[in-house]
Amino acid sequence: MIALALALSLLIGVALGLLGGGGSILTTPILIYALGVETKAAIATSLLVVGITSSVAVVQHARAGNVDWRTGLIFGTAGMAGAFLGGLVAAWIPAKVLMGLFALMMLATSVAMFRGRKDPGVEGSGGQSIPKILADGLVVGLITGLVGAGGGFLVVPALVLLGGLPMKKAVGTSLLVIALKSFAGFAGHASHVTIDLELAALVSGSAVVGSFLGSLIATRVKPDSLRRGFAVFVLVMGCFVLYQQF
Repeated sequence: MIALALALSLLIGVALGLLGGGGSILTTPILIYALGVETKAAIATSLLVVGITSSVAVVQHARAGNVDWRTGLIFGTAGMAGAFLGGLVAAWIPAKVLMGLFALMMLATSVAMFRGRKDPGVEGSGGQSIPKILADGLVVGLITGLVGAGGGFLVVPALVLLGGLPMKKAVGTSLLVIALKSFAGFAGHASHVTIDLELAALVSGSAVVGSFLGSLIATRVKPDSLRRGFAVFVLVMGCFVLYQQF
């Protein structure tokens, strides 16, 4: 079981390293279906794992100058409030409903990945709309706190369209936002969920290694091919989760 956990956890980090997101989409199903973790504990553990992995990954992007700290902290602060609230509300929602919502998030993510990220004409204009950034951060954070997903593939478009960031900087900044939201969401869940800290540490360590591998692979493989391949995988996983729940 330990070997399986390590191998699958590498995929979580590779996804984050390659795509700047997608880690939470993998973490929860891996914990539930491969490692036998109870649903709500898996969601809480996923938030902790993705928070730790994103924190390490954002350092790599910051060194390359691809993190807008001001916009990231504004978005992230709103996201933290939403994620903490979502984590608290999750206590009152049946596990099957949470997983159903998670599966729908996976399907939406796969569609977004198939379409790809297009650079809008306003990109890089610097015309940041703080009220819109705060509102969007709150909503995205709420989703993250509820189902332990909805990170990079919701945050990156928002940072480009509302924050006016270039795509590379949006990807790096999204990791900062994901880390902040994930830790806040975990705090919300921690009030009513007990997790296996040893398992969380094991998965986190392997995922961190995977994030470095993902960064290396990203320089040698066409991004579009990776994105579409991962989209197919997420689509299949989403359908599988829906089938298991309903």
